[in-house]
Amino acid sequence: MRDIRHFVNGSAFEGGSGRFGEVFNPNTGEVQARVQLASTGEVAGAVQAAVAAFPAWSATNPQRRARVMFEFKRLVEANMQELAELLSSEHGKVIADSKGDIQRGLEVIEFACGIPHVLKGEYTEGAGPGIDVYSMRQALGVVAGITPFNFPAMIPMWMFGVAIAVGNTFILKPSEKDPSVPVRLAELMMEAGAPAGVLNCVHGDKTAVDAILQHPDIKAVSFVGSSDIAHYVYSQGTLHNKRVQAMGGAKNHGIVLPDADMDQVVKDLSGAAFGSAGERCMALPVVVPVGKKTADELRERMVAEIETLKVGVSNDLEAQYGPVVSAAHRQKIADYIQIGQDEGAELVVDGRDFKLQGYEEGFFIGPSLFDGVKPGMKTYHEEIFGPVLQMVRAETFEEAVDLPSKHQYGNGVAIFTRNGRAAREFASRVQVGMVGINVPIPVPVAYHTFGGWKRSAFGDTNQHGMEGVKFWTKVKTVTARWPEGEVGDSSFVIPTMG
Repeated sequence: MRDIRHFVNGSAFEGGSGRFGEVFNPNTGEVQARVQLASTGEVAGAVQAAVAAFPAWSATNPQRRARVMFEFKRLVEANMQELAELLSSEHGKVIADSKGDIQRGLEVIEFACGIPHVLKGEYTEGAGPGIDVYSMRQALGVVAGITPFNFPAMIPMWMFGVAIAVGNTFILKPSEKDPSVPVRLAELMMEAGAPAGVLNCVHGDKTAVDAILQHPDIKAVSFVGSSDIAHYVYSQGTLHNKRVQAMGGAKNHGIVLPDADMDQVVKDLSGAAFGSAGERCMALPVVVPVGKKTADELRERMVAEIETLKVGVSNDLEAQYGPVVSAAHRQKIADYIQIGQDEGAELVVDGRDFKLQGYEEGFFIGPSLFDGVKPGMKTYHEEIFGPVLQMVRAETFEEAVDLPSKHQYGNGVAIFTRNGRAAREFASRVQVGMVGINVPIPVPVAYHTFGGWKRSAFGDTNQHGMEGVKFWTKVKTVTARWPEGEVGDSSFVIPTMG
């Protein structure tokens, strides 16, 4: 049995907690490795290594830190195939999707390569008589990221790329379901020239999470996961005087107007709803066709499209998607499908009985399609996180705008139309953080920012881009005067610049 160890202070670290989690091969259902689960003391040891590394790293000039980011990017690209195969072997997504996972993380690393320019402060000469005012952004210290199973490369790089580039040292607590790629990324960061202790990877469960949230030397925590846990992380982290951004769940809607390009809509919905087995916070699991004619046509064409989809093992180059991450998650998805039927929605396509020949014990589930879903249903209200597409019919544009706006989640939304005015009005009015116009998965590019509204995000700062720089730094403002002549009398009033 292969053991997956912590990575602390530049090398693999043999934990002593005696606790382990199982890492499965989702294609076969077999346990392929076990991962160490850290104790509170082991998390504290990683923090100690990061504390020791911080003074020298934060004092390294931004250009030299950027060079480490450039080399890290080169190394990840050089090892892309290895990383993608490793990711797929533990997560289950197909190789092409794993490469996309890695590439979207690398785009944030590319942004971090420009950190010398981004960190420039502001300067005002002559703000008052002989007085100049300037500001600077400085690193916080030791910071941490708690990341989910569905993007084991992208989301860690979203967090540690910017955090390390601005001068922090980092504790990464990845998902224990697919932990090997995060460890490999930490190894490559050391190979790229980052000093030992700058990026540490500690595996664990709630014990490790609580240790991170409560440790006094950790100044900020970034989290991506379910909304209930995001709320817990935000409340506990802020309770312990930390800066926290906590991204939660989603129920993204795709609005289809009658004038939409239906050929494109069907292909986009298929990829956005069923790609990566629906295990994306930016998936599109709800489609809202406007008008009966639009809905009837979309339903007929989606059924035909689903029949063409190929579900296969993660290294099958012809498969559109592979297994889900665990047997428990597969059962959760199946349970939601049953709940949908019990609630009165029409199950048009049922993927629960799907079996892949030769891989009957794998965690596979076929694509499913519901029609007649209503806003009051539990399956509409909650995130299923699987290859299940729900159709909610709307009679009018106004009704279609209201559905995502009134939902508890506000991560992403898309509208499909040729009408520029309708698209502009929709983008302005809809109460959701990220909007796609004829773009089914509207994840912003790395130099913009990622973040939802409502129960999809806790905290007021988004991921990556300039919002990420602001989250991982603190502003210091200096007011300087260089007096001439004799020293005057002390002043007992607040100084003004008049």
